[in-house]
Amino acid sequence: MALSRRLDTGGWDIRGTCRDAGRQRALLALGVRAALFDGTAPMDPPDVLDGVTHVLLSIPPGDGGDPAYQHHAEQIAATESVNWVGYLSTTGVYGNRDGGWVDETSDLRPSSPRSERRVDAERAWLDWGDRHGIATQVFRLAGIYGPGRSVADQLKAGTARRISKPGHLFSRIHVEDIATVLAASISNPEPSGIYNVCDDEPAAPTDVLAYVCELLSIAPPPLIPFEEAEISPMGKTFWADNRRVRNHRIKSDLGVDLAFPNYRIGMRAVLGI
Repeated sequence: MALSRRLDTGGWDIRGTCRDAGRQRALLALGVRAALFDGTAPMDPPDVLDGVTHVLLSIPPGDGGDPAYQHHAEQIAATESVNWVGYLSTTGVYGNRDGGWVDETSDLRPSSPRSERRVDAERAWLDWGDRHGIATQVFRLAGIYGPGRSVADQLKAGTARRISKPGHLFSRIHVEDIATVLAASISNPEPSGIYNVCDDEPAAPTDVLAYVCELLSIAPPPLIPFEEAEISPMGKTFWADNRRVRNHRIKSDLGVDLAFPNYRIGMRAVLGI
């Protein structure tokens, strides 16, 4: 939606998919023609892909693989109008590096089945792009935050926890900077382009939370040692990997100038201060 808002101002015809009729009606009200697609069967109606030029794929793969690829890869190729495909992946494909740096040339070491499925989906779409001569891009996203989706919202809701794991860093990216990267790639597509999408400063979650508490003039939640924290199985997969992600390629290849190069600038924008 962040990207579609930008493209809409440029006169683009925006289409998309969603999983339920209520969301479909809401998208139609915004001027987005939407088809229903829950991954178990082809989208309805199928003609939403007719005549499209750019396709952004944001659906995570399930146990059976990437549903968009399974149901619509060949249909996308058959349009003969698509000239750009973007796949939103994750920096989780790099696995654990014990705090070391990774870039787009680093080998992939997925440490969970979820990340392994991402690697498979990346390869499937990149191979597809090579076969069909369509510029296909992979965007490896760090942790996404922005208005309505940040530690500030967790603090306001009373759900924020200050979990301490010394030396553990996370990379993150503001949602509007993701849209900037995607728009830049659309303007200058590369065959089989792969980009890390993150800000300039990996940081510990405790540092981010403490900074937001300072901005809000509130006391931070009590510190919980990682070993004592109750964390969901999915959450544990995030904490299992410790790495720092370089973002040079989005700058050198796409000319991107991040609006939110670190969490301090980003969180001040989220809070409107």
